[in-house]
Amino acid sequence: MTIQEAQQQVDGWIKTVGVRYFSELTNMTILTEEVGELARHMARMYGDQSYKPGEKPTAAEGVGGGPLADEMADVLWVLICLANQTGVNLTEALEKNFEKKNIRDAERHKSNEKLL
Repeated sequence: MTIQEAQQQVDGWIKTVGVRYFSELTNMTILTEEVGELARHMARMYGDQSYKPGEKPTAAEGVGGGPLADEMADVLWVLICLANQTGVNLTEALEKNFEKKNIRDAERHKSNEKLL
């Protein structure tokens, strides 16, 4: 699936099953919430925190990649909603971002002692 196809499929789902988009501000808040849920799993799986009793995800959660995949997909979904609502073509935006990074960061990371 391309990014453009994802934007179209999310839009179709929202307009049929979801009835309508939540407001942009509501979706921004939901995006923040979803990033927080992803961060919680990252802290417990890769950081120093552990899951609280009863908090560890079950096998059914995040099928096909576990809770990280599930939370990343939630983040992507809401980001796509925001892009659709605000008229952002994510394919074009990502292409421009690559151009920016290739110019700005062409040599930057190669000389970063922390990465060597």
